[in-house]
This record gives sequence, structure tokens and C-alpha cells, in this order.
Amino acid sequence: MMQFIKMQGAGNDYIYVNCFDERFAGDPGQVAREISDRHFGVGGDGLVLIHPSQQADARMQMFNADGSEAEMCGNAIRCVAKYLYEEDIVPKQKMTIETACENLSLELQAEKKQVCSVRVDMGRPILEAEKIPTVLAGDPVVDQRITLKNTSGETQELRVTCVSMGNPHCVIFVDHAIDELVLGIGPLIERDERFPKRTNVEFVEVLNRHHVRQRTWERGSGETLACGTGASAVCVAGVLTDRTERKITNQLLGGNLEIEWAEDDHVYMTGPAVEVFRGEWNIPDGLRK
Repeated sequence: MMQFIKMQGAGNDYIYVNCFDERFAGDPGQVAREISDRHFGVGGDGLVLIHPSQQADARMQMFNADGSEAEMCGNAIRCVAKYLYEEDIVPKQKMTIETACENLSLELQAEKKQVCSVRVDMGRPILEAEKIPTVLAGDPVVDQRITLKNTSGETQELRVTCVSMGNPHCVIFVDHAIDELVLGIGPLIERDERFPKRTNVEFVEVLNRHHVRQRTWERGSGETLACGTGASAVCVAGVLTDRTERKITNQLLGGNLEIEWAEDDHVYMTGPAVEVFRGEWNIPDGLRK
């Protein structure tokens, strides 16, 4: 039986496994697909394994709901920090967590050993098209015009700004982030050939220069209630297109995140991390290594 804990950050929920204390016996991509199913599994946006690290306090390895491995997740890393601190695995309020893109520093706000919020140094945004990656022209790719056919076969024109926060994001500012865009256009852009490694897609309404509203079509998971790397990319895109200030509140379906693209060129994200429940899951023989 595999012990797990389900946690969420602004509604972005994952199943977490403590690989400090137990050996993960399954194929992680296949397990992610099975356990993330909201009808036949535990239900979540993916699977996160919490490993020991040779270069940081811990290492986070994550898999999307479709089984693909992802580089990073800003909401998930806050939950990893909460778990490490509250379980006394890393008993300090400043820690470093290794991810597939880089090692990130986190500061925890806690009361009576309970974490209230976590501030993550998300690092410097990557703006070179080749490194995002996208084949769209420009370094940076800002308000680039693209056309594609929507689900009705009609040609639609959009303006996109591309940013990587360790994983690729395509930010689109719109008047209204409606289902037709998020659920219809989002999956088309995710798999568009102009994004060689696929991409996350953010549809953003600017309420004022300090406040935006975001919906995300997340690569490998579909629409999620929040995306921390996406919220960070939106802040950068807002500055690049002169739509927002460098410090904003990003209102997502699952709650708010405070984002700042600071003068040191790092993006800082502050938000909640919440435990939902704990349990056991039997990895079927067909999913074992």
C-alpha cells in the first residue's frame, strides 16, 4: 500500500508521496494517470514525489494527470514545503527545494507549527524564444499575432506573449476569459506546432494595473483552478506589454496569489498551502515496475 497526502494550493490539487520514508514501487507516469482520475482514483491535477536531494533540502518530482513529467509547479512546491516543515523532515522556515528546472528558495510563514503561507523565489523569467521553447519570432515574444482554426473551423486571431518560468507559458490578454477560449482554444494552443514541448495557456482579464483575473489551460492536465508558474508568467507578460505594474494580485478560480517581478529580475509568489486528506492507495500489479 502506498501512503499519500492530498494537498492543494489555491485549488491546484496534487497527490504527494513521501519518498524519504518509503520506496515508490510504481511507474510514476502510469500511477499519475490512475490516481489523478477524479472518478476512479483519488482525484487531482497530478502526482508529486518528494525525494531526498544531494544539492537542496529536498527534491520535487511531478507528473501531470496525463502521466507526462513536468518541470515545475508553483502551487505544488508550496505544498511540498509545508509538508517538509510540518513533518519535521526539514524543520526550518527557509529552505531550498530542487526541481527539474532549478533549485528554488522558499520562506514559510507559520504559527504553532502550522504553515499559513509560503513565499517562493520563482527565479528569473526566461524570455528567449528558443529556450521557452517556441518558434515564434522575438526575444522576447511580446503581443505576437498568431492565427489558428477554432473548434468550429473558423480562423481566429490572437496576440500572445511567451514566457518560461522553468516551463513554457503562452499568455493571452482578453476582455473576457470565456469557456470558448479556455476550453476550446486552450487545448489547440497547448499542442500547436509552434510550441515544440507543448505549452501552458493563460487567458487573462486585466481589472486594473494591480489586479488581474486568470484562467489556465494547463499542459497535460486541462483547466486547473490555479497555476503558480502561470500566474508568475502573467505578471511578467503584464509588465512587458505595459498592462500591469510589477506587483499584482492574480485572482484565479481557486483563490488569489500575490506576485511580484522584483528589481532583482526574480519573480516572487506568495500563496496558501492546504492539506486536504491522507490515505493509502494500492498500486495495481500492472502499474508496478
